[in-house]
Amino acid sequence: MIKGYYISKDKSKLKIENIKALLKQTYWAADRQEETIAKAIKNSICYGIFDNCNNQVGFARVITDYATAYYLCDVIIHKEHSGKGLGKSMIEFITNDGKLKSLRGLLLTKDAHGFYEQYGFERNAEKFMQKTVR
Repeated sequence: MIKGYYISKDKSKLKIENIKALLKQTYWAADRQEETIAKAIKNSICYGIFDNCNNQVGFARVITDYATAYYLCDVIIHKEHSGKGLGKSMIEFITNDGKLKSLRGLLLTKDAHGFYEQYGFERNAEKFMQKTVR
């Protein structure tokens, strides 16, 4: 981990207000409602990155059945803390998590393919399908 920061899976450390502010920086969840964020956290494995003063500066979620696959989503680092390797530390932590390590990992990204390829994710547009929420 990067000096001055730590990663935790302890949901009691997560701060909904911080997560909502982080997600407002994204193209995929800028308008996500607080109730939806809270429900997603409740039903996911969550990872937070915190500085030594326990300020949350990063977040990621994983949805899984613990048997075959996991879906990595909502990976975000606060703008003021980006460029320090925190995103890399987060993905290394998640992909090395004992409960996920032997499972197939899935994710969606519009602009970070190269980043995730460093951790074994591969592009697969020909098989991917989605059902949009209306």
